[in-house]
Formats: sequence, C-alpha cells, structure tokens
Amino acid sequence: MIWHLIAAVFAALAAAGIGLMLRHLSRNRLPKWIVPVMAGLGMLSYQIHVEYSWFDHKRAQLPASAEVVDTATGTEVWRPWTFAFPMITRFTVLDRDSLSREDGVAEFMLYHFERHHTDLVIPRAYALNCQTRELVPMDADSREPDLAGIRTLRDASELLHGACESA
Repeated sequence: MIWHLIAAVFAALAAAGIGLMLRHLSRNRLPKWIVPVMAGLGMLSYQIHVEYSWFDHKRAQLPASAEVVDTATGTEVWRPWTFAFPMITRFTVLDRDSLSREDGVAEFMLYHFERHHTDLVIPRAYALNCQTRELVPMDADSREPDLAGIRTLRDASELLHGACESA
C-alpha cells in the first residue's frame, strides 16, 4: 500500500513537471493553476491504471495450475468512469492441483479474490456432482458437506467444465 502512495506522488510530480514545461514553452501564457491541475490528473491517472490492471496483475501471479472460472465487474459512485467502463473487482480461481474426481464427484479448492484497500482471498473446499451440477461447500475443519450452501450450476458454467471435463 505504501508503494502505491509513493508511486502516486511520483506520478503527480511528473505530471506537474509536464505542466511547468508546458507553461514555460508557452512563455507563461498558460495560467499558473495548470501545474496543480496536471499534478492531480497525474495522480488520478495512476490510480485508474492500477485499478484497471489489478486483475491482469493478479492473474499473472497465479501458478500454472490455477484456472480463472468466474469474474465480476463493479461500478461505484465515487469512480464515475466505472459506469462507462466497468472494472473487474472479484474473480474466482479453481486450483487444478487440488482437483480429484471419483464416481462423478469432483472435489477441489476455490479461491475468491476481491479488490479492496487490501486484497482479500477466501479459500474454500467444494464438492461438485458432475451429473446433477450441484455444488456443495465443504466445512474447513471436518471436510463434511455444508448442505445449507448447496446450489446448482448452469450448463455453461466454466467451473462445471473446468472441474468435470477430463484432463
């Protein structure tokens, strides 16, 4: 987090420098307020770049055995540009190394990544009946199925195809 703050300050300084250079090249015909406006635009541009590249950055850090099976975009009032260009704020990863199939039932780990002020990762074990498409979360300690959380996946679900298709 501190590195993002330092990078934002340097982006502001660089953009303010460009504002100063433009003011100098125009022989001071540009108003003085161009320098702080450019600094603000530099910080804002850096922050927007970081937010929109978060998913690609996290995906590049995943091991080869990880498969992204779901993404979700979000819009927020304090980021008005997200209404025109929604950004990915959450995604789910299937860990192929933890995948085991037996008698039409696949057991695996899913990792839910969420973008907040600090990244949030929620690991959870699941069992999936490949014939009925029922996804059941497993208790973390006892590995018993949590039947209250059962749900049925769509036919076109990437998780269904990723977990049930033959490797």
